[in-house]
Amino acid sequence: METYWDWITVITFAGLATLLLQRSSEEEPRDELWQYAPPAIGCAVTNYFGNEGQHLIAGVLFIGVISYIFLILKVRLPKM
Repeated sequence: METYWDWITVITFAGLATLLLQRSSEEEPRDELWQYAPPAIGCAVTNYFGNEGQHLIAGVLFIGVISYIFLILKVRLPKM
């Protein structure tokens, strides 16, 4: 855990794992297990490029990961 890409991707992956566990415990799961693979792999690839100094590529990939989580997995933020 040396770079901010390490922190960002690990926190995102932890949130993704929590989402998977929460949704898999539902009586009627709304997602398939394979749908969590693209953002998980995306976190690893983002971290790799970020650690290699390719911050622009890592940023674009991270935006893609977050977009996938909100658009495909349909995560909703709590209303304040």
